[in-house]
Amino acid sequence: MPAVTRKYLLTAFTLAAVILQPATAHADFTGPEGGTKVGGGAKSDDSGGGSVSATAGAVVFDYSHNGSGAKAGPVTAASDWTPPACYYAPKYTPAQLKAHLEPIWAVDSTGYEWDAKQRAYYVDGDYPDFNKEKTGKGYWWDSYVTPGREGEPGALDCDKQIFWVDNGEAPPADAPQAITPEMLARLAYAEVRVPSTKVRLAPEAASKVNLPTWAWLDAGDVAPVSVTASVRLLGISATTTARADSLAIEPGTPDARTLPASGACPLVDGRIGEPYAAGKANRTPPCGVTYLRSSGDTTFPLRATLTWKIHWTGTGVTAPQPLPDGRFGAEQDVTVREIQSVNR
Repeated sequence: MPAVTRKYLLTAFTLAAVILQPATAHADFTGPEGGTKVGGGAKSDDSGGGSVSATAGAVVFDYSHNGSGAKAGPVTAASDWTPPACYYAPKYTPAQLKAHLEPIWAVDSTGYEWDAKQRAYYVDGDYPDFNKEKTGKGYWWDSYVTPGREGEPGALDCDKQIFWVDNGEAPPADAPQAITPEMLARLAYAEVRVPSTKVRLAPEAASKVNLPTWAWLDAGDVAPVSVTASVRLLGISATTTARADSLAIEPGTPDARTLPASGACPLVDGRIGEPYAAGKANRTPPCGVTYLRSSGDTTFPLRATLTWKIHWTGTGVTAPQPLPDGRFGAEQDVTVREIQSVNR
């Protein structure tokens, strides 16, 4: 029986067993958008606010410095890059693995020949009675699929059978997806949430043809956010941090000029752009757009996309290590009117 097929049979059996077991109490933890997760599964919660952590397999995420709010969202990597779809990490003590595998063998769900090989390996071979004598001196490692990535081909890459790792020892070389601080950083990248990029505009109600519209984001809109991922059993962690870099404005019509001409407004002194105030009417805004025609009876869909520079630090890694830039944008409707004049 192919390894991948065996793995999925074991997984299916395990899920069925979990469903049939009495419910187990778990602590609730605040998730990336203010909701809660229980044991890796999400459930709705409108309480809002940031807090402690949520679990996903062996990895624990700390969201206390993550972005929040109804409009917050995940960044999209600027390059062809994705976090790992699966990884290996500690999952079972000897007693837990015994409790996991023996019911599977008892119902002969994977066939006598396969079950016999499993018993020979985990019971009678190099690891007598599931390595019971090493209880507390290591763990059985198994694969985890990153939540939300279950249907992707990469989720099948971690098809190595459950293996033992002594405390303080490195995982075997043939398990390249074994969890590391760098992999934790990549998993945390997928959990980062950044604030909405809805820009503040002046004029606020309706822009005027041929007059500049000021656009800006305040310091609170571009404050750094971060997520920390850790495996407590291994004493390793990594923090992935996103810092705002520049804002790209797309006016929603070719009949417009962006300010600056490139359409990219840099972060300066902790904010992007500059708020409009009385006395600035004759100045050119550092960030904005000038519309060259009216929107008529409709509106223009102005899109503002913020680029975030992302890096990580972690166990044994104090110097910031770069990760791909992330982007997050939003559209907002802009009404543009002609300036009315009266001829006498």
